[in-house]
Amino acid sequence: MLPLEGIRVIEIAQNLAGPFCGQILAHMGAEVIKVERPEGGDDARGWGPPFLDGASGPFHAVNISKRSAAVDMKDKGALDRLMALIDVADVLVQNLRPGSMEALGLDHETLLKRNPRLVYCSVGALGSVGPLKDRPGFEPMVQAFAGLMMLNGEEGGPPIRMNTQVLDHGTGMWAAMGVLAALFRRQKTGKGGLVDTSLFETALGWWTVPYAGFALSGDLPQRHPTGSSRLIVFQGFETKNGQMVIAAGNDRLFAKMAVALGKPEWAEDPRFRKNAGRFEHREEIIAEVARIALTRTKGEWVDILEAAGVPCAPINNLTEVLAEAQTEAVGMLMQVPGQPVRLMGLPVKFDGERPPFRRGAPRLGADTEEVFG
Repeated sequence: MLPLEGIRVIEIAQNLAGPFCGQILAHMGAEVIKVERPEGGDDARGWGPPFLDGASGPFHAVNISKRSAAVDMKDKGALDRLMALIDVADVLVQNLRPGSMEALGLDHETLLKRNPRLVYCSVGALGSVGPLKDRPGFEPMVQAFAGLMMLNGEEGGPPIRMNTQVLDHGTGMWAAMGVLAALFRRQKTGKGGLVDTSLFETALGWWTVPYAGFALSGDLPQRHPTGSSRLIVFQGFETKNGQMVIAAGNDRLFAKMAVALGKPEWAEDPRFRKNAGRFEHREEIIAEVARIALTRTKGEWVDILEAAGVPCAPINNLTEVLAEAQTEAVGMLMQVPGQPVRLMGLPVKFDGERPPFRRGAPRLGADTEEVFG
């Protein structure tokens, strides 16, 4: 039995962050009913090519194991039917443009009066308060606004976007955790409540460690392309056939790395023995490690460093990641029922089992009559 079996979720959300929250809950066993516009549905359906069954890859990626109900919320009769469904739901997840739910009479105050046990989860762009609360937003603009693009890349180089949906997926995860916590609280109090998060708050959350350094020193975080701006040696190096990362994250590991690289004297050198010294003399030590790294292939170095107990890894592209035996072993890639594709599953297991895909991403309105029947 999956943990959320018996929980009904109404998802009035599109694009990525809200639907990712809904998909997490669906994978955990909840019945998730995705409410979409009859004309076109979730905008993400059109984010292609490529397409499968008329919907884009991103749509399939975050809408597995859900059902779709097409609802014209401008029609009073259809909206009343939806209200009746929400009245007996456990959770509502929404990420519509600010003001849209209020205009429809689907704001949290109205719905919590009708259904006090409801957990109402609101996912926004820049937050529910403040001068920018009504501004819509997408991942790239929030990465820019929150300063994350200035954490990536080389000092003096252009800002670089993290080219995966760290804010959409991160916000979906925070939303799902908030929903789970609110459901747990409801068991004790009998009442639901409002869960509220946003892409901007998630972005600020990713600043947690760099900000702590800034708060203590007043120094802005240094940009670093492959590793840490504070730990030395903790970054990528070019080898004979591509790059690898060496993560000697403390003085003990640095000493082991020094031996593996044929430079045991580094561990006793007053310039390099402690991380503070290595930081002060970072250009010298990084240049030496870079020179030595070029003498072997990344596979050879991984074997040598792993044997010495030094954390390291090749810098893989997606094809190389998929070819790794570990990727297959953890079982994250799962067959989508009824479709010729495997997609990423939930990164958590219950009693040793990863939650299965119960169905593929739904066709627009495929379950409308069943849902309201």
